[in-house]
Amino acid sequence: MAWRIIVGLKKNIKDARGEHIRREIEEHLHLDLLTVRTLDVYTVDAALSSTEVEQVAAGPFSDPVIQEYAINQPLASEFDMLIEVGFRPGVTDNTGRTAKEAIQYLTGRPFADGEAVYTSTQYLFTGLTDKSLAEKVARDFLANGLIQYWTILSGDELHPQIGVHATVPKVTSDASPEVRTLNLQISDEQLLDISRQGMLALNLEEMHKIKQHVADPLIVQERQRFGLGAELTDVELEALAQTWSEHCKHKIFSAKIEYEDEAGKVQIIDSLFKTYIVGATDQVRKDLGADDYCLSVFKDNAGVIEFDPDWSLVFKVETHNSPSALDPYGGALTGIVGVNRDGMGTGMGARLIFNTDVFCFASPFMDKPLPPRLLHPRRIFEGVVEGVEHGGNKSGIPTINGSLVFDERFAGKPLVYCGSAAIMPRLLNGKPCHEKKVQIGDHIVMTGGRIGKDGIHGATFSSEELHEGSPVTAVQIGDPITQRKMFDFLIIARDRGLYNSITDNGAGGLSSSVGEMAEDTGGFELHLDRAPLKYPGLQPWEILISEAQERMTLAVPEENLAAFIALATEMDVEATDLGIFTDSGYFHCLYQGKTVCYLGMDFVHDGVPQLVIPAKWQPRDLAEPEFSQPTDLGHELKLLLSRLNICSKESVVRRYDHEVQAGTVIKPLLGVTNDGPSDAAVFRPVLDSFAGVVVSHGICPSYSDIDTYHMMACAIDEGLRNYVAVGGDIDHVAGLDNFCWCDPVESSKTPDGRYKAAQLVRANQALYDYCVAFGVPLISGKDSMKNDYQIGDNKISIPPTVLFSVIGKIADVRQAVSMDVKRCGDLVYLLGKTADELGGSEYYAQHNELGSQVPQVDADAALLRYRTLNQAQKQGLIASCHDLSDGGLGVALAESAFAGGFGMEIDLTEVDTTTAIREDKILFSESQSRLLVTVHVENQANFEALFAAQSCSNIGQVVDGDLIINGLQGQRLLHQSLEQLKQAWQAPLREM
Repeated sequence: MAWRIIVGLKKNIKDARGEHIRREIEEHLHLDLLTVRTLDVYTVDAALSSTEVEQVAAGPFSDPVIQEYAINQPLASEFDMLIEVGFRPGVTDNTGRTAKEAIQYLTGRPFADGEAVYTSTQYLFTGLTDKSLAEKVARDFLANGLIQYWTILSGDELHPQIGVHATVPKVTSDASPEVRTLNLQISDEQLLDISRQGMLALNLEEMHKIKQHVADPLIVQERQRFGLGAELTDVELEALAQTWSEHCKHKIFSAKIEYEDEAGKVQIIDSLFKTYIVGATDQVRKDLGADDYCLSVFKDNAGVIEFDPDWSLVFKVETHNSPSALDPYGGALTGIVGVNRDGMGTGMGARLIFNTDVFCFASPFMDKPLPPRLLHPRRIFEGVVEGVEHGGNKSGIPTINGSLVFDERFAGKPLVYCGSAAIMPRLLNGKPCHEKKVQIGDHIVMTGGRIGKDGIHGATFSSEELHEGSPVTAVQIGDPITQRKMFDFLIIARDRGLYNSITDNGAGGLSSSVGEMAEDTGGFELHLDRAPLKYPGLQPWEILISEAQERMTLAVPEENLAAFIALATEMDVEATDLGIFTDSGYFHCLYQGKTVCYLGMDFVHDGVPQLVIPAKWQPRDLAEPEFSQPTDLGHELKLLLSRLNICSKESVVRRYDHEVQAGTVIKPLLGVTNDGPSDAAVFRPVLDSFAGVVVSHGICPSYSDIDTYHMMACAIDEGLRNYVAVGGDIDHVAGLDNFCWCDPVESSKTPDGRYKAAQLVRANQALYDYCVAFGVPLISGKDSMKNDYQIGDNKISIPPTVLFSVIGKIADVRQAVSMDVKRCGDLVYLLGKTADELGGSEYYAQHNELGSQVPQVDADAALLRYRTLNQAQKQGLIASCHDLSDGGLGVALAESAFAGGFGMEIDLTEVDTTTAIREDKILFSESQSRLLVTVHVENQANFEALFAAQSCSNIGQVVDGDLIINGLQGQRLLHQSLEQLKQAWQAPLREM
């Protein structure tokens, strides 16, 4: 029978969770409720005695000091409305899994197949009496209908049956597993129907290629040897769809692009990736020569560079946009635990040291109606933040760097960037740890979590715009506890030399992981029926492509298989032998001894037709705004500090643990009261060494509205100047590019595809130009190309956005520099020239203007400045350093001042400008490559000598008091207290 255990707080204990929900409902739905209380429900579908259930309820499920429980009877009382929310069948239930483990420990026996624990939450409302309003609360706030169900009862409907559900919410299937075959010798419209109905994201040319392949008499003859014929199986078609998906194959970045510039000159670009990204890195590594510190680029789950003689540094940043649009919590949680597996699955395996995250949302305070199927930006904000928080904190990995970017167009699709760094030994058992290779005869072993329906069609779903048919099954929910146990096991297995290769089960599941690993040997034989499942009833094709989380695939030699399985068992990690790597040349899957997929490896990996994309660049006809300088620039500065792209993100940052592992030196928040905004993070990964890792990023999508070339250049420069601001070595640094783009392929849905494709070309051209100029190799990256929403006539496309992440080394973390001013009397310097280039700036946006003069980067001057700054930092000449970005000099002055607790008196006549420009533009220009530096008076001569031939202006002094800025005529232009400035900066997101 199913037991139902309900746990709640005793009457005299404050329900903080319920009170938080009450406040959020008031904020979200404008409903003023009297009280909200919460109860936790555990439905135990297992053969337990009443005595055992009582022990479970009184033991691991409740705290006798503050909680009470009821078994198979209601605990709810004194409410007007009750809403119970739980997971739909098949959705990962982490709390239920943990509860199951607790019962197994208590009883000393494992659950039988089909037994499980399912969790839900009861919300008890007073002041809510309307059932239709309760439905709105459930649908729009408490639950996500894609992955959760809810039940509503009014207070007068309370009866004993509320204690017991009539049915347990488990997965059932009337259909037994079977393999279907598909006749592809049909019309074009029928071919497209197969792709659309199957959520395959294959276009007509690709369907034709598959149709022709399977019709080849020689292919048919070979297939007949294994019981197959001229009809493709559903397993084969699904495998091709995920392998050929935009998400996995990056077809747009591999396309042939016919690019026409504004002068009408046509250029044929055969692969943006090879031409600009690989091309830039090849050139930089050639320029570095013997000093090349790159170890592994573009060929593994993450990039690898040298750290010190004993350790290598691993870094990867991923996006998880589409799943986060449907289920913000699950999508973001999967994003962070997924990128963790990228680091673990690089080379022979690496130990994770920190996470980073960058989120792009529409305003959480948006008050206009949303198109169908879009969640409110505040709900997305809260779900994404919580998902990444749970993924990182529960894994014991600090989150040390990140940012939030806001634009109304991210309502169509949020951008969720998750990054993870790791370290690995330079040598492992006498071989480079960053190298791996599957050997013929190695066993295919899957370890970690089990396979379910979650994540099915994740790769193909992420290759399309968000539309009315976007599938529920694409949603996944990660389990950081299971994954952490697996990581601990794998590090020991690595050090014992028990496997030859490892990779992540990410997009495409086993199809992708096994298929990619088998390129080392030329084939594999995979038995799908051996795979451990969360529940019975999965079809063979679902087993192959499911992206259910916490799984890695390994190549284990025959002689090590028993030891590998034994170690996994000892550490309570599931590991299963699924087959063998061969040199057959075939992607070969079997189910219950019968071949269900037999495709040539060459066709699977190289058969996809190359896209041909037209692109035409035409600069927009833009003009500079015409408004006079505001009379109260103090007010303007406070308004800027309150803008969502500038204001404090402390309410989010504090939710992440950035202290675990004890290596964080420069933290996300710092200063006299630990609430100032750091430019970058410094982390000490090996605690018996002072060598440190520096991580930062640049992102500025607003500049794309003018020119994506300069947007890309500015993102690179922002990432690098953040990096050097804290002391990162500009000559030992690597970059990662993460492109998030709206659909750039011209079609009836995208009539401006040529322009969007040209924007993509220009961004890649800038990526090449500036990475080569700065000497920054690109070691990894990712692209997400269909970030559009379209249902009916409603189309929302994100602004073209690139996150440029930067990682490198600081030789001695004791030389790291923070952004907060340190003491009265210090001299204030501005490094770099200020120009009249506010196009796309926060200041112009504050006045509802775009402008035309986008900031531009002088790489030669910037590189010299950054190298000189590194020298000054090593000589101990810098007291504080802060980069100038959103909001320009005015915002940088305010942030440095209130972070340090000291004022500054500044003279704008001393600012080095390229032309004569007015005072508001000097204050709020976002000219690139500039840094605000404070220097102790005794270091003035040495500091100025270092920067003698560069733009280095002494613009003022640190004072004990307020921020004072004097204008070009010597007048008092601005006088603001630190308290006023800080209040303006902290207020907007304080309660989020």
